[in-house]
Amino acid sequence: MASKQPFARRILIAFVLMTTLVSGLFSLSIVAVVHFIEEHLVSQELSRELNEVLHADISQGRPPRLDSATRFFASDLADYAIPEQFAGLSLGFNEVMEGDQALYVYTHELNGRTYMLVQQQEEFEAREQALFDVVLAGFLLTVIAAWALGVIMARKVMEPITRLARQVRHRDQLNPLAPALAPEYPDDEVGQLADAFDSTLGQLRQSLERERLFTSDVSHELRTPLMVIASSCELLAESSLGPRERDQLQRISRASEEMRELVQTFLQLARDKANAGAPPPSSSLVSIASEQANRWGPLLRDKGLDFQFINEGADAELYNPTLLSTVVSNLLRNALHYTEQGFVRLVLEPAGLRVEDSGSGIPLEQHESIFQPFVRGTQTRGEGLGLGLSLVKRICTRQGWGITVSNLPAGGTCFRVVLTTDKGHPQSLRQPTR
Repeated sequence: MASKQPFARRILIAFVLMTTLVSGLFSLSIVAVVHFIEEHLVSQELSRELNEVLHADISQGRPPRLDSATRFFASDLADYAIPEQFAGLSLGFNEVMEGDQALYVYTHELNGRTYMLVQQQEEFEAREQALFDVVLAGFLLTVIAAWALGVIMARKVMEPITRLARQVRHRDQLNPLAPALAPEYPDDEVGQLADAFDSTLGQLRQSLERERLFTSDVSHELRTPLMVIASSCELLAESSLGPRERDQLQRISRASEEMRELVQTFLQLARDKANAGAPPPSSSLVSIASEQANRWGPLLRDKGLDFQFINEGADAELYNPTLLSTVVSNLLRNALHYTEQGFVRLVLEPAGLRVEDSGSGIPLEQHESIFQPFVRGTQTRGEGLGLGLSLVKRICTRQGWGITVSNLPAGGTCFRVVLTTDKGHPQSLRQPTR
């Protein structure tokens, strides 16, 4: 599994670990070399002294001439009997402890007899311990220095990456006039990353521009045929038509009006959010909701549903009439399609609204996916493509509104739209009464 540590910290850890490993191996090598040289040199010195004692002193019947730190023992001389603690030592160099004293013992066998020199090495051991302390202190100082140097090097290595991330985060990258990032960096890994980002961002800009132009062009071109349809419906309405023909004419007129509103909605969504040409808020929630209630109420009642338009204290704020009308219209259309009997309620709240119905409800696991494009509920009706709620979600996101869906306790669905925002986050509304 990939590490979740910051990249700079991983560089620091790798640098310190590498230094610790190298410095540790070097320190252990020093200790091993010291031990090897100690054994080799001491063995040579004690062997030379023992040969002198045997050939120059013992063979001439004289006592061994040794300093006070060195003792002689022999297996065939009672005056120099080998102590029990040294018995059984291997031939050659040995290092033993006598209490808290370190002793070097050199054992030699000649003509079946064992001879031994024992030498105290407190001074040598003290120097050796001092050397080991210096090695340990050097090792620790090396690790500390590696940590300090690693911090500096990690910052140095990460500086261009951090700068690139800061530029990406704070620059309006979708602005076609934004300069490319790659020219600011050398032709290294970071430069290649900046170049890849520029390339991908260029493709994204082209894709968004194509989508924007397609939406605006299609919406613009639809205006003319829609005007022709609307004017033709007005002329036909003045002629004498039978009830059935007038019914069909009203359906054509209503569909034409819906298409006109959708064209307006798509045109506004295609504009840049900061575009000064966007129409300012001009209609209250009550006026927009009343218009949609008058439009959809008869259709809901014709289906046998109890449609209720309730005002629980709507505010007097002004909103974009095209976008808010599209939201309310799509929610009421959704309730019409998915409710076979019972009621549909359009309830206005302070800074928001909700649309409730007594339909089959939406499974909990679909509450998030229902707002995605081309996703339809399990109880589908008609030939819709599943774009209505997706359009509602896009409008709410663009305007900074909030929309949620929940199931009513007695069955049915409640869609809630929160229109007032606090620092970009929809404020919470009280729960609807049932």
